[in-house]
Amino acid sequence: MRNEDLDPQRSRAEFARAMMEDLHWLGIRWSEGPDCGGPYGPYSQSERRAHYLEAWRRLREGGFLYACTCSRKDLAQSASAPNDSDDEPAYPGTCRGRKDLAEFTEPAGVNWRFRVPDGEEIEFSDLNLGRQRYVAGSDFGDFLVWRRDDVPAYQLAVVVDDAAMRVTEVVRGADLLKSTARQLLLLRALGYAAPDYLHCDLVRDSAGARLAKRHDALSIRHLRESGMTPEKVLEMAGWP
Repeated sequence: MRNEDLDPQRSRAEFARAMMEDLHWLGIRWSEGPDCGGPYGPYSQSERRAHYLEAWRRLREGGFLYACTCSRKDLAQSASAPNDSDDEPAYPGTCRGRKDLAEFTEPAGVNWRFRVPDGEEIEFSDLNLGRQRYVAGSDFGDFLVWRRDDVPAYQLAVVVDDAAMRVTEVVRGADLLKSTARQLLLLRALGYAAPDYLHCDLVRDSAGARLAKRHDALSIRHLRESGMTPEKVLEMAGWP
């Protein structure tokens, strides 16, 4: 159990406690985690900054990153909004030619992007969906690894943690297929071995929209408090 609580605006201790309580209610158990420790702790990302900072420095020194000063407004005007299949729109490359890396000895204050190898085909075999192929610079652009508010981005944090915690198989939703291509580039740049990946179909509502916080989907806690049993929740989710 890894508590991915990097976002200081949305992550609270009570949310983490509720998450673990709800998972236990569903019958899910773990051998390592924030509540029980383990050999690869700490298991909350908010306590793992030193790991991410080391990776940022290695990527910066290796020439894989550049500083980006584009605002949200700039990006909104130059790229289409993210959709159900990807949460990060392609970056237009506005700051790609910057040569001022020496001015930044710490990541805070600007966004940091990974420079993708344009035209390279990123392929991997998904254990559920089979062979996958994406073209860097076409299917996705230079992506964030560190935010200007001094928070490591999802792509960097999970790659560093999966490697440090010796994760050998990653199971997640099919909406993160393109993120896997990005993460494979990070894994290669950092010299980490890639785990196996299995992307499963998303749980959707009656209208076909995926269940997500942005769509105000019912939470496990809400279903639990409404009197639904764990067995019924798992049945609804298509759990075998």
